[in-house]
Amino acid sequence: MLEKILEKNNLDGILITDPYNMRYLTGFRGGEGVVYISRTQNIIITDSRYTTQAREESDFTVQEENKEHNRFVLINEAIEKENKENFVMAYEDGSLLCRDFNKLQDNIKVDKWVAIGEQINNLRHIKTKEEIDALRRAEEIGDIAFKEILAYIKPGVTEKEIAARLEFIMKSNGAEGISFSPIVASGINSSKPHAIPSDKKIEEGDFITLDFGCIYNGYCSDMTRTVVLGKASDKQKLVYNTVLKAQLSGLDAIKPGIKGKEVDKVARDIIEEAGYGKYFGHGLGHSVGLFIHEDPRLSPAEERELQAGHILTCEPGIYIPDFGGVRIEDMLVVTENGIENFAKSPKELIEIPV
Repeated sequence: MLEKILEKNNLDGILITDPYNMRYLTGFRGGEGVVYISRTQNIIITDSRYTTQAREESDFTVQEENKEHNRFVLINEAIEKENKENFVMAYEDGSLLCRDFNKLQDNIKVDKWVAIGEQINNLRHIKTKEEIDALRRAEEIGDIAFKEILAYIKPGVTEKEIAARLEFIMKSNGAEGISFSPIVASGINSSKPHAIPSDKKIEEGDFITLDFGCIYNGYCSDMTRTVVLGKASDKQKLVYNTVLKAQLSGLDAIKPGIKGKEVDKVARDIIEEAGYGKYFGHGLGHSVGLFIHEDPRLSPAEERELQAGHILTCEPGIYIPDFGGVRIEDMLVVTENGIENFAKSPKELIEIPV
C-alpha cells in the first residue's frame, strides 16, 4: 500500500509523525519519534527511552536520536543513502504543527515537500480480523463496566465518583487504559452532549448519561447508555423511546454500499418527525480504531460509501436545555450482509430502584 502511495504521488520518501499511523505501520506503540519510509529503507527514529521497545515491537530498522545525532541528522543520512537527485518528501499535514513543519524545512535537505493529506489515515479505514477482534474485546469490557456500574449508582454518589468507578472496572477487566475521559452527566447536565463529570450528586428522577470506552491491545471502544434513577416521567420515556427508535433504525440501515449521510438521515428523520430535530446537533456516528474518532463518519456531510470492515458507532441523541438529554450508542463492524453489533448491554430504558 505504501508503494502505491509513493508511486501515485511521485514520492521518494514519506515522514510519518502521527503516533497512531506510526503504530499502525510499524507496530511500535511508543508514539515518540518519526518514521522514515522509502522504497529501500524503513526506519524508526526515537530516543533511548523507546529504542528497546521499538526493536521488540517492529521489524523496521531502529535508530537512536540524541543531542549529538538528532533526528534531522539521521533523516538526512537516510536521504543521502538514496542517492537520488531532486528528492521529493511527503509529510502528514493533517497532524503536523506548522512550527514542526518549519523545523523540517529548515533542517532536512530535500528539493520538494508534498502534503500527503489523508492518504496514510485512509489505510486504517478497513480493519483486519486482528483489529476487529481487539475492538470487539474492548467493547465487551465496556459491557462489563456498564453492568457493574448500575449497582453503584444511587442518590448522593457524584458524577466524578461514577466516572472513576467506570475506569477502575474497565482496567480491572483487562483494559490497558481508557479511550477517552468518561462522560457522566446527570439531571440537566445530561443536556450537554460532552459534559464533564462534576461534583453534582445523583438525585432521584435524574437522567444519567454514561459515555465511556477503553483501550485493549491499542484499540478503542465507545458506548453510551442513558438510565434514570427511580421512576421515569412520561416526558423522559417519550424522549428516550424516540432516541431508541432512531438508533435501532440507524443500525438497520447500515450495510455495504450505503453512504454515511444516508444512514444519518434515517435516524435524524425519526427525531425530526417527533419534533426534536433542533435538539440533535451532532452526527450519527464515527469510526473507531487506534484513535477514538476516525473516518468514515455517519453524518449529513459524509459522501463515502460504507464497506465491510468499517467500524462505526451509531449514537443519536436528544439534548433539551433545562430538562436533560438521552444518547444511546453502540459500536459495530460492517459485514458483507449488514453489521455485527459489538455492544450487548440492554437498551430498553433502565429505571434504577431507589
